[in-house]
Amino acid sequence: MRRIIVAIDGYSSCGKSTIAKQLAEYAGYTYVDTGAMYRAVALALQEGLFSPEQLDGLQGVRVGFTNNHVTLNGVDVEDKIRTLEIGNLASQVSPVPEIRRFLVAQQQAMGAAKGIVMDGRDIGTVVFPDAELKLFLTASAEVRAKRRYDELAGKGQSPVYEEVLADVRDRDYRDTHRAESPLRQAPDAILIDNSEMTREEQMQRIIALFNERIR
Repeated sequence: MRRIIVAIDGYSSCGKSTIAKQLAEYAGYTYVDTGAMYRAVALALQEGLFSPEQLDGLQGVRVGFTNNHVTLNGVDVEDKIRTLEIGNLASQVSPVPEIRRFLVAQQQAMGAAKGIVMDGRDIGTVVFPDAELKLFLTASAEVRAKRRYDELAGKGQSPVYEEVLADVRDRDYRDTHRAESPLRQAPDAILIDNSEMTREEQMQRIIALFNERIR
């Protein structure tokens, strides 16, 4: 049975990572969370591993994955990168052309052998425009803010819903209006609005699409 590339794009807090992990597990594929890669670079910037004025310092930044946890220069930073602060910083650094090219090259290398599920903002449009299965996930801003609020609260943080909603809308604007690789649905991507869908319903739909493509 042939192995393919699955590209999953969409807005923040649409559950892209969750569904991508589940699909990768179902298919026996490798899963790559590109959003986490940008968060790791944002953390590297915050920790002074490189500076906006000296982007050649990026060459000393190593982003990887161990047991589905993100590593930065070999150190597990999964918890550190999941804060609202790092999310905001990641949204600010992601439009920088040098940073995007740096990470896109790594992402393309990861998918060279296929058998991969990758989620992010520009996977089906820039990283893998020839992916055999492209999905574009969306949901209302209010639904996504509630999901993000619950996630942060579940981690012991004290989020304010109105602030989370404002952040979701701000990130949507930045993601869709940046000059470098803006978020957009590829012409051949399948749109899935999961505002009213359970995770099980969404997963069944995506598995059906995946099985159709590999046949």
